[in-house]
Amino acid sequence: MAIHVLENEFLRVAVADAGAELSSVVDKESGLERLHDGNPEIWNRHAPILFPFVGKVVGGTYRIGEKEYEMKTQHGFARDMDFEFVEADKKHVVHKLLSNDNTRKIYPFEFELVVTHELDETNPRLLNIKWEVKNNSEETMYYFIGGHPAFTTVETDPVAKEEYYLEFEGCDSIEYFGVSDVTGFATPQDTKKVSLDNGFLKFNDDVYITLIFDNFKFGKVRMCRPDKTPYVTMDCSPFTSYGIWAKKNGNFICLEPWVGRTDDDGFAGTIDEKIGVNVVKAGESNTISHSIEFHK
Repeated sequence: MAIHVLENEFLRVAVADAGAELSSVVDKESGLERLHDGNPEIWNRHAPILFPFVGKVVGGTYRIGEKEYEMKTQHGFARDMDFEFVEADKKHVVHKLLSNDNTRKIYPFEFELVVTHELDETNPRLLNIKWEVKNNSEETMYYFIGGHPAFTTVETDPVAKEEYYLEFEGCDSIEYFGVSDVTGFATPQDTKKVSLDNGFLKFNDDVYITLIFDNFKFGKVRMCRPDKTPYVTMDCSPFTSYGIWAKKNGNFICLEPWVGRTDDDGFAGTIDEKIGVNVVKAGESNTISHSIEFHK
């Protein structure tokens, strides 16, 4: 499948037809790649789009009313599908994914997911990402959507994630929870409250598990270098949940804006009872956007 390149004086951005995935961001001033390279021995992705589910569903099945459907894969299926290329120039690229016979077997809605990556007109170090979900069904549609970009830390040492900081601007403390070591599902009953140093949290071993933030109110999350200067800023104000994830043997940190998230451990309800569910009426659409600034 094709790769489409967006470029200005500071950034060279590559987006693949496969998964409409952001697959490379090169800082042209330093020559450094800012995204994980997708090494399958570590993690075989760069920045997958999570749709129509974020995370896993308990038992690999979910219910719409009384009818049960299988969803064995984590994060839905969009990340593993080839999107239709719509249009592109040096500043933007648009992809589209349509429901088909295979998707309808496990997700019974007629949908259209339109993904736009666009370099900002006023800030040349800013990348804007927009997701539009259209419901072409004759009934109300339920879905979840999120991002999973992995930002490399090779500026210092390939495995020195522990030297980086996360900045939650204007916050004295944060509350988060993780996932069960046994089941891999969310455990909000074990929420932790952590004090911050002027908004900064030192990256540490605790972040190697998935950290989940519900009722997300930060707006911006920043990944900072060891000297606390900005490295990447994600503005995701419209999103209701957030995740942070890394791998012990990886040289990256994932900042993940979500609408919806993985099931709570032991969840037994229907799709409309899940945390953060999106609801879109027949013939209508929802749009949500976020931006990523790659600082010098």
